[in-house]
Amino acid sequence: MCKSCGLRYPLMKGHSFGDRCPICLGETRAVMRKTISVEAGSTHKKQEKLKLSILIDNVRSAWNVGSILRTADGFGFDHAYLCGITPTPDQDAVQKTALGAEEYVTWSYHKDAVKLARGLKKEGWKVVAVEEDERAVEIDKAARPAGPTVLIVGSEVSGVDPELLDLADHIYSIPMYGGKRSFNVAVAFGVAAWAIHYQQVVKS
Repeated sequence: MCKSCGLRYPLMKGHSFGDRCPICLGETRAVMRKTISVEAGSTHKKQEKLKLSILIDNVRSAWNVGSILRTADGFGFDHAYLCGITPTPDQDAVQKTALGAEEYVTWSYHKDAVKLARGLKKEGWKVVAVEEDERAVEIDKAARPAGPTVLIVGSEVSGVDPELLDLADHIYSIPMYGGKRSFNVAVAFGVAAWAIHYQQVVKS
């Protein structure tokens, strides 16, 4: 806690903030100490290993991509297909928000998401897109995808490529109850990932 301005903030050993207040640079004092254990993986009992992948197409923001990778790891996604202009974990900005998730979710880069999706379908993958579309089913009312599933999210501005929507086995929309018409792409992925995971485990 800062002795001058009263700011209370966390400080880890070796953090770039140092011992000075990050706002006023005043002297600080420790008000409590906590030992943080190294993550040892989930203790949640898994009923079934789901085969899930994420296809991120033309998502420009490195911060969103990193956030999606971190969430993908949390929901047990095995692989991320990064397509078009989507930045990869080779970029520092992706790594900063992924917080190491790129070490657990394998990834590959592809220039053409449509070509990739066609190939995945031939290999037996179910293709699920998250988008507002007249063919879409609200995600809380959607049927459970059967078999290996790849979940598609698209551009923050233009949405999922129309040709990808035409290839999709399922299109899910997320109901909106406020003034805005869409969620941030990383948030939308989190909602959809939870829903698909829940449907496959609980409703199977």
